[in-house]
Amino acid sequence: MSFAIARRLSRQVYVGHVAVGGGAPIVVQSMTNTDTEDIAGTVAQVAALARAGSEVVRITVNTLEAARAVPKIRAELDAMGVNVPLVGDFHFNGHKLLTEVPDCARALAKLRINPGNVGQGSKRDDQFGAMIEAAIKFDKPVRIGVNWGSLDPELITRMMDENATLAAPKEADAVMREALIVSALESAAKAEALGLGRDKIILSCKVSAVQDLIAVYRDLARRCDYPLHLGLTEAGMGSKGIVASTAALSVLLQEGIGDTIRISLTPEPGGDRTREVIVAQEILQTMGLRSFTPMVAACPGCGRTTSTFFQELAEKIQTYLRNQMPVWKTKYPGVEEMHVAVMGCVVNGPGESKLADIGISLPGSGERPVAPVYIDGEKAVTLKGDRIAEEFHALVDDYVAKNYAAGAVRTPRSRKKEIPIKQIA
Repeated sequence: MSFAIARRLSRQVYVGHVAVGGGAPIVVQSMTNTDTEDIAGTVAQVAALARAGSEVVRITVNTLEAARAVPKIRAELDAMGVNVPLVGDFHFNGHKLLTEVPDCARALAKLRINPGNVGQGSKRDDQFGAMIEAAIKFDKPVRIGVNWGSLDPELITRMMDENATLAAPKEADAVMREALIVSALESAAKAEALGLGRDKIILSCKVSAVQDLIAVYRDLARRCDYPLHLGLTEAGMGSKGIVASTAALSVLLQEGIGDTIRISLTPEPGGDRTREVIVAQEILQTMGLRSFTPMVAACPGCGRTTSTFFQELAEKIQTYLRNQMPVWKTKYPGVEEMHVAVMGCVVNGPGESKLADIGISLPGSGERPVAPVYIDGEKAVTLKGDRIAEEFHALVDDYVAKNYAAGAVRTPRSRKKEIPIKQIA
């Protein structure tokens, strides 16, 4: 049995060398939290995010010094061989920065403009226009990114007043959601009127509540064919941020909505910024939309597995596979689709291991210290003793080298379902 996810057909936009929309794979994005004036710190974090799998990285450009730092950041990344596209995040003074530091615009692969933060009153159109003119001059795409927390106050006031005159006024939340969409679409129309091509525009309408995000993007997707960037803004910390983002984005992705995604996690103090990249990849991979790294199936544990041995082995194998991917993805094509099983006892262990490419069924607590290993559905060897972890690790290495080297011919495993990606207009 196979499952098909029909993707909304959008126009295609190129962000540097990365294709967005138009049937291209859904792109994983992230954003630095360094001070962009700190060139060394920003370069280090961009490189870390790129190595973790972020295909586009956004940086804050909020001061003249930050704008002047952008070309230097780009040059240092290029010298390191890190060719990830950089997106400049502009608020309030972007028109000045792009005008006064044209090299900033040249170095960026995309500009992000928030319509609610481009200026007030009579200044809004001129300042928005200056940013669009910079995008046109340097042939850069633009993400028009509307946010719930920085919605244009004049627009929302106008729409609330109009709603109040209706015979059956809408709820305030419904008007706010409509205002997000109107802000994005009207801004896109203004950009096009100024001469920016339709193949240079990406839209986003971010909110921080799951049901609001789903409602906004469903409506936005029906009303335009621009590529859409998905993300639950201010998702939160830890499991709350991961669960909320997964809940919202999975619904939309299953409906074919979304061309790029970012998981806006608040890091733990001193935490690793790359966590948001891993979560984004895991959402796409567990849904069958993309493959990034071999998947590890592991049982949750129960009274039959009171030791931590199988948990430690599962974590060790999963970490090892992810760490190997920067090398493996060029040396062993297709290895990202490999399935590994690390099971704790004999209840489901043998069956789950047989369904994986390579799997181990560990002895549960108090059971005989033997662990059969299954390769391509067949029992290959039984590991015993104190070095089960190291021996299984070596078997995984050997399996990758034999089965994913250039020219290797593999028989697809029954567990791996092909997920045909269809498109809908």
